[in-house]
Amino acid sequence: MIATTTHNIEGRQISQYLGLVTGEAIMGANVFRDFLAGLTDFVGGRSGTYESKLVDARETAIQEMLELAQQQGANAVVGIDIDYQVLGANNGMLMVTASGTAVKIT
Repeated sequence: MIATTTHNIEGRQISQYLGLVTGEAIMGANVFRDFLAGLTDFVGGRSGTYESKLVDARETAIQEMLELAQQQGANAVVGIDIDYQVLGANNGMLMVTASGTAVKIT
């Protein structure tokens, strides 16, 4: 399955548009990780804990979107957009949404 942020695929032609597909992932951060991330932020540097949470959530949302596209008979998803948002009390949850257009290409 080809997945791209562009609206076309060079050298390929879109033969059918199958519609919008989305994938969502909501991840919570536990107190221990929050504490360690806070220490990293306090002394400077990158927070590997939160970076790995972002990667996991993004990959989950994209995979869910691609699976939905495949169920609809698509062999590509174009125009992919990925959005991040924090939710919940004290912004304790991370939501990642991936959306795009499922298509058949030749």
